[in-house]
Amino acid sequence: MHLSNESLLVIVFVGIVAGWLAGLIVRGTGFGLIGDLIIGVGGALLASLLFPRLGLHLGSGLVSAIIYSAIGAVLLLLIVRLIRGRGRF
Repeated sequence: MHLSNESLLVIVFVGIVAGWLAGLIVRGTGFGLIGDLIIGVGGALLASLLFPRLGLHLGSGLVSAIIYSAIGAVLLLLIVRLIRGRGRF
């Protein structure tokens, strides 16, 4: 899968929004706003690479990218919290 510069820029901006949303959904992680935003960018990248390969499609456009990225950021926050919190949710 090839990602152009424009798609990487969209992933970063959508990841920031998704990180903020994931921080609201998964409370008590202790990463703070900046940490949640960084996790959100990682989750957006994870979602943009993984979900199309799994065949998950909600549609196209910016709204679906935010939804995918928010799901990826929540999953990434839960995984990091699981590793960091010694297995406690």
